[in-house]
Amino acid sequence: MKIIASAILKRPARSLLPGLLCTIALMSQMGCAQAVIPVYKYFVKNTYPHDPRAFTQGLLYKDGHLYESTGQNGQSSLRKVDLATGRVLQREMLDANVFGEGITDVGDEIMALTWTSQTGYVFDQKSFKLKRKFQYQGEGWGLASDHKYVYMSDGSSAIRVLDPKSMKELRRFDVTAEGKPIDRLNELEMVDGQLFANVWGADVIARIDPVSGKIVGWIDLTGLLPANQRGTDNPDAVLNGIAWDARGKRLFVTGKLWPKLFEIELIKVESR
Repeated sequence: MKIIASAILKRPARSLLPGLLCTIALMSQMGCAQAVIPVYKYFVKNTYPHDPRAFTQGLLYKDGHLYESTGQNGQSSLRKVDLATGRVLQREMLDANVFGEGITDVGDEIMALTWTSQTGYVFDQKSFKLKRKFQYQGEGWGLASDHKYVYMSDGSSAIRVLDPKSMKELRRFDVTAEGKPIDRLNELEMVDGQLFANVWGADVIARIDPVSGKIVGWIDLTGLLPANQRGTDNPDAVLNGIAWDARGKRLFVTGKLWPKLFEIELIKVESR
């Protein structure tokens, strides 16, 4: 998630996630004997403009538009965006002293997290008027909803399951790959019953069973937007942002400070 240059991370970065290198190595034929967890590559179906100044924290697609949250103190916002042009149609700035994080929608409301302020916001989807705030313990990273529950990440391997009306925690589960916890889970999206999660600092999305917490697939997005095409040398210009058009069955991904947003189709990599 976070700004390496100006923020102190709460936990040290790991070399990469347990089991992840072996999984990706299989796809490159680098010696993993077996792919226990399915791996998916991608095909780019469409490319759209994206605001290269947007420090993307959350992304969702609803009623023909993208909704996006951005971070950084004094620049955090909730936006309604035209998919085809990338133009910001509507914007609501968050309090200047908070660092905006993930968003999700339930009914006609949009919920938004903040990183370390332990405060969330609930906005009216149409007017962006602030309706109420809610509190939580620890950090806020990503949000997703299946419209029965809200799912929240906090940078660890834990996913919290929240009541969508009160935003109170009902339970939590650990995300694991072959029995090992996977942390740095960031932006979330519910896709046909699976919880998709960006893994902060890696060009990888985890596909998670929201009942068991087990990772049931890896999506390798290596090369989607090479570093020399990201329009910035900022090390925080990483993959982050997943949106699912449930009606049109379209999957969108982007990154922080990326000049492009992609519609992709997943392709399963066969084991050898």
